[in-house]
Amino acid sequence: MTASAPQDHPASHEARRAVLATMRPDTLHRIEQAVLKLFSQKDFHEVSLIDVARTAHVSLQTIYKYFGSKEVLVYAMLDVMLGRLAERMLDHLQGIDDVRERLRKTCWVTVDYMDKHPAVIQLFFTAVPVSRHNQIGIYESPELMGAFRGVLKDGQARGVLNNKVSSKVLLDVFMGIIGRVILMHIVRGEKRPLIEQFDDFFDIVWRAMSNA
Repeated sequence: MTASAPQDHPASHEARRAVLATMRPDTLHRIEQAVLKLFSQKDFHEVSLIDVARTAHVSLQTIYKYFGSKEVLVYAMLDVMLGRLAERMLDHLQGIDDVRERLRKTCWVTVDYMDKHPAVIQLFFTAVPVSRHNQIGIYESPELMGAFRGVLKDGQARGVLNNKVSSKVLLDVFMGIIGRVILMHIVRGEKRPLIEQFDDFFDIVWRAMSNA
């Protein structure tokens, strides 16, 4: 089973998504599960595209056709996985006007998702350098990040959230707290779902971000 990576593989997020849209759903699902399984068991450099192809029961040529490289494969799969979180989050924010409740809902959806899909957050933090986060389409999504920064800006404009820093800094505070807590919850092998501590956890997040 041999193949060579194509030289003209699509580089933009939009182009990658367009290419993935042509893949059979069951094939995409098998590749996604293979990526989660392999990269949660081994370091990034220890996993080869052949390993992914064999685990997903697809040809190596298929992997090259749709992804071209191991890095693009991981970025694309994270885009797919986090895209589901984005859709759910945007859906839950509909019709909520209260700043605290909108922030609480955003936090709850994220924690609940990661409790149910720990391998996704593990893959995100261990396989993707911080300098490459912008290679994951949904991470820079104007729909998701734009909507969430809109929540923060609105909260700042109302004087409810800390308005002494930019909305970008406030977003980093939110993502930093949640990301660290979820990652260490997984690393420590905690058995109790994080969502069971949600009310007390969110109280910490709220006190860190509110203008009180």
